[in-house]
Amino acid sequence: MKQYYALILIVAILALSACDQNQTGSEKVMDNANDILDRRPGEKVRDAAEDVGDELKGAGKEIKETVKDATN
Repeated sequence: MKQYYALILIVAILALSACDQNQTGSEKVMDNANDILDRRPGEKVRDAAEDVGDELKGAGKEIKETVKDATN
C-alpha cells in the first residue's frame, strides 16, 4: 500500500512540475493540439498524471459525500 501512495506522490510532483502557468494563447492551443495527437514530450507521464488527478478529484468528491451523509 505504501508503494501505491509513493507512486501517486511521484506522479503528482511530476504533474505539478510540468505545469506552465505562463503560456500564451497560441502556446496553449499548440499544447492542446499536441495533447490530442499524443505528441507532447513525456506524453505517457503526463497522461498518467492527468488520470491520477482525475481519480483524486473523484475520490475527493466521494469523501465529501460520505462525510455529508454521515453528518446528516
